Amino acid sequence: MTVTPLAGHIGVFDLFTVGIGPSSSHTVGPMRAAVDFVDRLGPDAAEIARVGVELFGSLAATGRGHGTMTAVLLGLEGCRPDTIAVDEIDERLAAAAASGRIRVGGLAEVAFGVDDIVLRPLTVHPRHPNAMRLVAHATDGRLLDDATYFSVGGGFIEREGETPAAAIAATGPSTDQPGVPHDFGTADELLAECARESASIAELALRNETARATEADVRARVLRIRDAMHECVESGLRREGTLPGGLGVVRRAPALHAHLLAHDPDRDPADALDWVNLVALAVNEENAAGGRVVTAPTNGAAGILPAVLHYASTYTPRARRGDDLDELAVEFLLTAAAIGGIVKRRASISGAEVGCQGEVGSASSMAAAALAAVLGGTPAQVENAAEIAMEHSLGLTCDPVGGLVQIPCIERNAIAAGKAINAAKMAMWGDGSHRVSFDTVVETMRQTGRDMSEKYKETAMGGLAVNVVEC
Repeated sequence: MTVTPLAGHIGVFDLFTVGIGPSSSHTVGPMRAAVDFVDRLGPDAAEIARVGVELFGSLAATGRGHGTMTAVLLGLEGCRPDTIAVDEIDERLAAAAASGRIRVGGLAEVAFGVDDIVLRPLTVHPRHPNAMRLVAHATDGRLLDDATYFSVGGGFIEREGETPAAAIAATGPSTDQPGVPHDFGTADELLAECARESASIAELALRNETARATEADVRARVLRIRDAMHECVESGLRREGTLPGGLGVVRRAPALHAHLLAHDPDRDPADALDWVNLVALAVNEENAAGGRVVTAPTNGAAGILPAVLHYASTYTPRARRGDDLDELAVEFLLTAAAIGGIVKRRASISGAEVGCQGEVGSASSMAAAALAAVLGGTPAQVENAAEIAMEHSLGLTCDPVGGLVQIPCIERNAIAAGKAINAAKMAMWGDGSHRVSFDTVVETMRQTGRDMSEKYKETAMGGLAVNVVEC
């Protein structure tokens, strides 16, 4: 599988979007694709009498465990991952299962259900392993549309016949953002721009965002992303029980939270890692249960940025001396987005394309850079932190047991959050000079993903997925 570098700026609100679990590429992306398919039909959607859906490659191989089929059903009904209420999901799916029918776009009632979706796990599209085809016919038999979509990671979707830069803005992030004052495709370009402007990475990212909105609006939107992360954590700390899917994975976050509240109420820095682990577990248990999360930059890696942001907001000198935590969060997330945009443009954040190094590795790299910025790092030190975290994520496979985003995904987020903190601290020991550049390690990740066996790229056909008994 060839990973093609993208053109065009990728902003903070492209990489951080609110959606539902358990997977940005297998749940959020397919739902957005289905919504876009119906939206493009316009008034003709009312004439739909028959729809067909085929899933290919990774979407088909792990679609049941990742909730892909139900996401497609919801998308065909017009539900969007960023606005649908979590409680509404089960109600809609139960109604569709009972009647055997869905209302496409809320207009045309059609006989269709999960079992009508055709799975072709051994058919891998040359453009991307996460491919899906949607077909719609009118009451008189006319073909209304026949389209193939690709869910390329982080909720990004592309439609066959359109260039990657023409990603669908109506229902997902757009990679075509002309007119930003500081467009950079590599870390070297970013560092050069920081030096030329005597600005931090976060400052450049903010300038790019304010090319399309006021600074006040950008800051407010970034803080809403921060708040959505906090809400996900709080939900994960409250909800107990066993995660769905049949593996019998018990939620650990509520019990760990109670223990920490009793034994470390003052947040002793010696116990910081326990709290970091708690946040990561809470988010990814919530994701595994189909709850609302922030793709950061994907659902499978959604716990890393919130966990490291918790560390930054609790244990860093800025937090300890009572600095403005809103300003800290804005700097943290803007820096992370700048680093994530480089990975997305130059390699991939899709587990189906490059393995978990592209998901958890990217998130760990983004978090390390963001923490280094909060610690007062120079742009060079921030880039070094990103490089360290990515370098030590190379070769990480995506081998979910049972096709579920549970084992090893939940614990992997906690481990990667700790790695990000360590990477940031190591970078701060030096002056930013180092032997391997971030651009080099991102290119290495891209090549490693290209060479990696398909068994280890979100197909549940290798690794833990075949060596762990599911019952």
